[in-house]
Amino acid sequence: MERLTTGDFTQADEPFALFHDWLQEATKSEPNDPTGMALSTVDADGMPNSRMVLLKGYDADGFVFYTNTESQKGQELLGQGKAAALFHWKSLRRQVRIRGPVSLVTEAEADAYFQSRPRDSRIGAWASQQSRPLESRFALEKAVASYAAKFGLGTIPRPPHWTGFRIEPVYIEFWRDGAFRLHDRVVFRRPSAAEPWSRTRLYP
Repeated sequence: MERLTTGDFTQADEPFALFHDWLQEATKSEPNDPTGMALSTVDADGMPNSRMVLLKGYDADGFVFYTNTESQKGQELLGQGKAAALFHWKSLRRQVRIRGPVSLVTEAEADAYFQSRPRDSRIGAWASQQSRPLESRFALEKAVASYAAKFGLGTIPRPPHWTGFRIEPVYIEFWRDGAFRLHDRVVFRRPSAAEPWSRTRLYP
C-alpha cells in the first residue's frame, strides 16, 4: 500500500494505506483506546444499536473485531449480515466511517486471537452470558470462579459461541475538522469487495 501524508489525504487512490497512517497517528495522540470504534447494527425490525468495541485487526480484506455470537450484537450481525463502524479521534479532530457486509473470521483466526488474550479475559468469555439478564454481580463472580477452577492452570479453549467478525467495507469516509465548519471529507465507494474503489470529495 502506498503511504500518503495526511496533508493530501483527499487525493488518495485507495483507503487502507490512509487508514493505516491515521491510526498510527491516533496511537500516538489518543489517551485511551485509539482502536475503539462505535459499532452499529440493526435488529430484525430495523431498529439500530450502537456500542463501542475494539478493532483487533485490519487489512485489504476488512476490519476485524470479536464478540460472543449469542449477544445482542452477535445475533444482529448473524441475522442481518451488515454493520457500520465509526472511529473518532478527538485529539486529531478526525473521523473514519465504515459500512459493509460482515463475515465470520476463520476458526484458525479466532483460535489464535483467543489464545493471545489475557487468561482472565478468556475465563470471562466462558462465564459471561453476554447481553442476557444477570440476577446479581455475585452470580457473575461465581461463574468466573467456577470456570477458573474447571480450567485450572491448563489451556482454556475458545468457547464455540465466541468468534470474530470482519466488516468487508464498501464505503469508507475520511473526515478532518476544518475552520468554520468547512471540513475536509473524502469517501471511497465500491459495489462489492471484489471491485475497485471510486473516490469522491464531499461538501462539509
